[in-house]
Parts: sequence; C-alpha cells; structure tokens
Amino acid sequence: MKKLLLIAAFILTTSVGFAQSDAFKADVKKLMELSGSTDQMDMAKKQVIAMIPADKQAAFSKDFEESLKPVIEKQQKFYLTEFTHDEIKQIIKFYESPVGKKFAEKNTKLAEANIQTMQEWSMELQGLMMKYMQ
Repeated sequence: MKKLLLIAAFILTTSVGFAQSDAFKADVKKLMELSGSTDQMDMAKKQVIAMIPADKQAAFSKDFEESLKPVIEKQQKFYLTEFTHDEIKQIIKFYESPVGKKFAEKNTKLAEANIQTMQEWSMELQGLMMKYMQ
C-alpha cells in the first residue's frame, strides 16, 4: 500500500512539474513576443527576403522560418535557465504596461537603426584594421 501511495505521489508531482514547465515555457514565449524579440527577427527577414528573387521568396521564407527554430529555442532556453517563472511573469507585467510597450516599440526601432550604424562602423573598422595589419 505504501508503494502504491509513493508511486501515486510521484506521478502527481511529475505531472504538476510538467504543467508548471509548460506554463513557464508559454510565458517565456509571450515575453519574447512582448519584448520585440520576434519583431527583430521579422525585421531581419524582411531585409534579407528583399534580396531574393520574387519567384523564390515563398520557398525562402519557409526555409528561413525553419532556420530560426534553433535560434528561438536557444533564446527560450536562456530565459528558462536565467530567470525564475515569477521573474518572467514580472517582466511580462512590465512589457504589458504603457511604458513597457513604448520601450519594446523603441527597442525595435533602435535595432533597425543599429543595423545601418553597425554596417557603417564595420567598414571603418576594416580600414583601421588594415592600417595595423600592414
């Protein structure tokens, strides 16, 4: 009888743990959407897809989405290991607030501006490197 109770308790604990884990993962996904992480990926996709011939864009888009899955999984894993579920919930509350929404919107715009800035800087850096490599 004791063994039966122990097994039932173990199964109940395990299923509650999985439910919490699923809720935690769902909240991490929500946080990534609210924070603009997914918007930045969409922005990168739009820039890259513009370089692909129109007749191949649909196929490229499908492959692009597939190539993002491991990236998203790594980002999610980071949140799951570096933050508690309660911390993720608190961050979500911030991003759902008016200032949090504004921050996410401006952060995406900043990322767009940074792409151009970083491209310009990398050109300057190449020149600087060449100066010291000769």
